[in-house]
Amino acid sequence: MTHPVDDFLFEYYPNRPSLLLRWHPGFGIALRGDEAERYLGVPGYIVTRYGMRVEPLPEKRRHFVQWLEQFLESTANRAPFFGCHGLHEWAMVYKSSEIRYPSQPLRLSPSEVTAVVNSLPVRCSHYDAFRFFTSEARPLNRLQPTRDASLQLEQPACLHANMDLYKWSFKLAPWCPSELIADTFALAREIRELDMRASPYDLASHGYAAVPIEKPEGRAEYERLQRKFASRAQPLRQRLIALCKNLLAEDA
Repeated sequence: MTHPVDDFLFEYYPNRPSLLLRWHPGFGIALRGDEAERYLGVPGYIVTRYGMRVEPLPEKRRHFVQWLEQFLESTANRAPFFGCHGLHEWAMVYKSSEIRYPSQPLRLSPSEVTAVVNSLPVRCSHYDAFRFFTSEARPLNRLQPTRDASLQLEQPACLHANMDLYKWSFKLAPWCPSELIADTFALAREIRELDMRASPYDLASHGYAAVPIEKPEGRAEYERLQRKFASRAQPLRQRLIALCKNLLAEDA
């Protein structure tokens, strides 16, 4: 049976476990001796007079890093919104006979799921969540995110935006230090747990208690945890921004 939390991190995010386990010292760190020899022939590493280190940012990667710096800074500077209450997972099964995770039973009936979505404001700002909404649910969303509009809509309270810090960190490998990749991965895993606990799925068989956002107390608990994750994500986002700036400055 597919695990709704752990497997997701390797299915949704295309980073193999073997790559997650490969240690990188990060930009600006040179290795010597036996430690350096382990990186002979590893893509992205060069020998310098200081020792083995990651190569300067290739020109073909420069545009992505420039975009990512702007994207992360605009997200960090935008006012956080804590009123979504995790309805994105509900909108993905709204008025549909199909569900995204068929191995997981729903804890509410389809009609109850429909009633919950109809009774609460739907305001999802994250395109990669919104694109999985059912066709009936999309018009209910107060925003209509597109890939191109992400720069204007991504906001620092969004669970998926903060999970995606893991994606941006491994996309910056080997320049991104493994400590930062590990920190973003750990945060993404905890966020994914809340993501599914607040969903309409029944995860009791996996040991997860529901956060019932269909009730006022459940929405309050969701927001409390959402604020906690947003606070933890803030310094990680700033570390990624600083890395982008340093990479671009070396080639300036």
